[in-house]
Amino acid sequence: MKERIAMQQADIHLFLSDFFQENRCSIQPLSSTAFEVQLSNEIDKEIMNRPFYWHYIEKMNGQPSPFKLKIETDSSKMNDDKKTEFIHYGSPRLRQLFSLAIQKGKFGRFYEQVQPELQSVPLKPWLCLNGFINYHSHLKKNRFFSIGLSLITGEMLNDFHDLVQNWKIDSQLPHYTFTLSPLVKESSGIERIQHYLVSSVEKETHHWADEAITKMNVDLKLLEQFYTSETSSNETYEKEKQTISEQFQPYVTLSIENGAMFYLNSHPVNYPPLKF
Repeated sequence: MKERIAMQQADIHLFLSDFFQENRCSIQPLSSTAFEVQLSNEIDKEIMNRPFYWHYIEKMNGQPSPFKLKIETDSSKMNDDKKTEFIHYGSPRLRQLFSLAIQKGKFGRFYEQVQPELQSVPLKPWLCLNGFINYHSHLKKNRFFSIGLSLITGEMLNDFHDLVQNWKIDSQLPHYTFTLSPLVKESSGIERIQHYLVSSVEKETHHWADEAITKMNVDLKLLEQFYTSETSSNETYEKEKQTISEQFQPYVTLSIENGAMFYLNSHPVNYPPLKF
C-alpha cells in the first residue's frame, strides 16, 4: 500500500500549510515535505512560549521579531540540523496546533437547546469533523465523511451531521444546563478520527489504483521505446517520465473542511431528544 496511499504525513503537511497561511504566516517551501515559516506576531505569542519577551516588547513599544521555523514532515529526510522540527502524529507541536485551530474558530461550538424545569441538565461533548477522502490518479473522486466522537466514552459515529441536523441546536448555552468536562482531549479526538479514517481507507479494495499503475506502466514502456535513439535527450525523457508518473501515480489524501463541538444531553442516534 506504500505506493498507493501517501496519507498521514501528507495530510499533516497540508494541515500545517493551511493553518499557517490562514493565520497570516508566510511560507517558503524547501521541498515537497519541508518548508520554512515566518510566524506572525499572534502565532508566535500562541505557540513559542515566551511571554516575558512579548510583555517587554509591548511595554517598551519595541519592534517585535517573531520566530522563523523550519518544518519537516518526512522522517527519512531529517538531518543533523537541530533547527529543523519534525512534526508527526502524536508530536506535541501537532497537538498544540490542533488545539489552536479549534480555538480559532474553524471549529464551531453548539449546544442542544433543552429546557429543564426542575434541575440542571448535563450536556456531553461530541467532536464532529466533516471533510473528504480524496482519491487521486489520472481520474479523481472524493467521498464525504462526517464523523462524531464522544469525548466522554470514545464512541465514534458515522454520518454525524445527518444525525444532528434536525435537532434544536444553538451557539448559546441554554439556561439551567452545564457542560461535562471531556475525558478525551480535543486534539487527541482529532487524531483518533484521522487514524480511523486512514485505517478504513487501508481496508478498502483499491482496484482504481491497480488500474492506474497498469496504465502508467504501459505509458512508461511506450515512452521508453520512443526514446531508444542515441540522439534522444535524456533530460527530455526524464521530464516526460516524471509527467506520466505524476499523472497516474495513485494516492489518497484526507481534507478536513470544518468541524464543531456539539454539547448534547441526548445520544445523537436518539431523535427526537428526550423531553423534560
